[in-house]
Amino acid sequence: MKESDPPEEVLSVEEKSELCQQRIGYRFSNPNLVTSALTHASVATSRCHSNERMEFLGDAILGMVVCEEVFRSYPDYLEGDLTKIKSVVVSRRVCAKISKALGLEECLIVGRGMLKHGMPRSLLSDVFEAIVAAVFLDGGLDEARTFILRYLETEIRSAADGHSVGNYKSLLQQLVQGSSKGAPAYRLVGESGPDHSKYFEVAAEINGKRFTSAWGRSKKDAEQRAAANALAELRGEEAPFPNTNFHLA
Repeated sequence: MKESDPPEEVLSVEEKSELCQQRIGYRFSNPNLVTSALTHASVATSRCHSNERMEFLGDAILGMVVCEEVFRSYPDYLEGDLTKIKSVVVSRRVCAKISKALGLEECLIVGRGMLKHGMPRSLLSDVFEAIVAAVFLDGGLDEARTFILRYLETEIRSAADGHSVGNYKSLLQQLVQGSSKGAPAYRLVGESGPDHSKYFEVAAEINGKRFTSAWGRSKKDAEQRAAANALAELRGEEAPFPNTNFHLA
C-alpha cells in the first residue's frame, strides 16, 4: 500500500508576516500593518479588517508614484504616451507578476476555500497594492516610492520602450499579416461629450471577431488603443485600455 504524502506545513500568521518582510526586503516598524495587508476578507473578522481598504490606498499611491516617475523620466512624451505607459505598469497583470515573483502567494492569509482552483490573479495583484499602502503607512511616501520603484522601474522602462511609440495598429497589422485571420478593421461603436470635446469609442475586428473596445480623445487615438487591446487579447493577456477605463483627462 502506497504511503500517503505528509500533510502540507501550514504557516502561522506571524510566520507569514515574517516571510513577507524577508521577501519584499522591507522591515516594518509596525508588524500589524503587514499582517493587515496580507489578510483577505475570507478570514477577516469584517470587511473593514481585511486588506481591502489598504488595497484602495495602495492603488492610489502606486498610480501617483508611477505617474511622477514617468513624467520626470520622459519629458518629451505627450499625455497620450504617458497614459499608455502608466496603464501598462499599474495593471493587474503587472502587479500580479511582481507578487508571484516575490512568492507572496505563500504569505497570503486566506480562507482554505479560496485556493481550491489555484491562486487567482486578482488576489496577487491586490496584495501588492495593499503592501504598498502598508509601507506608506509605516515609513512614509519616500519609503513607499523607493519600494515601488525597486520592483516597477524595469516595468516602466519596458513599457516605455514597447508602448511609447503608440503604433499599435502597425504592430497588429504585422501580427496578422500573412495569416488566415485577415486584416484588422476598426469600428466606431460610441461617442461621448460635447462637439468641442468629444471622446470616441472604437473596437478592432479581425475576421468578424470583435476585441475589447477603447476610448480616445480622437478617432485615431481610440483606434490605437483598440489595436493595443486586440494585441494583448491575441497574446492571452488582459486589455490595457478596457472600455470601462474612461478617465482620459
